[in-house]
Amino acid sequence: MKRVVVFTGAGVSADSGIATFRDSDGLWANYRIEDVCTPEALVRNRAGVIEFYNIRRREVLAKEPNAGHYALARLEEYFDVDVITQNIDNLHERAGSRRVLHLHGEITKLRSERNSDLIVPIEGWEQKLDQRGPDGALLRPHIVFFGESVPMFDRATQIASQADIMVVVGSSLAVYPAASLVRYVRPEVPVYLVDPNLPQGHGIRNLKEYIPLRSAEGTPLLVDRLIEEYKD
Repeated sequence: MKRVVVFTGAGVSADSGIATFRDSDGLWANYRIEDVCTPEALVRNRAGVIEFYNIRRREVLAKEPNAGHYALARLEEYFDVDVITQNIDNLHERAGSRRVLHLHGEITKLRSERNSDLIVPIEGWEQKLDQRGPDGALLRPHIVFFGESVPMFDRATQIASQADIMVVVGSSLAVYPAASLVRYVRPEVPVYLVDPNLPQGHGIRNLKEYIPLRSAEGTPLLVDRLIEEYKD
């Protein structure tokens, strides 16, 4: 069974109505990154950071997976599939994908400010300002803030290096180190890209096909093609 590694970005979730960095009028347009998505912001304005992620969490829980999510989950009927995502929502899991690695954290989880390995789920959308973990430390959103290292990146590169096929969906390939994952596939591995815009300087060595469509439109078409061409 061939191993398919899928790398997804904000464009996949955008088709479910979740705001992205690219939106000029979306949720992020009302905030500065420095105020809500850095370790310094958490220290300086804990209430504002917690409120921001409560808003985002409530948004995520109100949305549903779209055709792109469901198409990627369907790949598991025919291939050994890993999904590596830049997205912090749980829409891949809710669509049925079973192996999902979140590079930038998960909005539905919190973690200890004292021990980054102590991660707990959050019920509902609201994190209380003084909520504490089992170790007694204050909890924070389980999100990789700007300026922090990406702890799952090494694992992601290992997965990418084992791919027989790579699929990139809805990523501008502009956020590093995540965007460099496409450079970890073996030179002979075909790479398929679904996005309305072909990222400049994308770094893909073996781009077999580019589908210039949104994820919800292009991903089901690509999945049908992959199943037809590569299934055992």
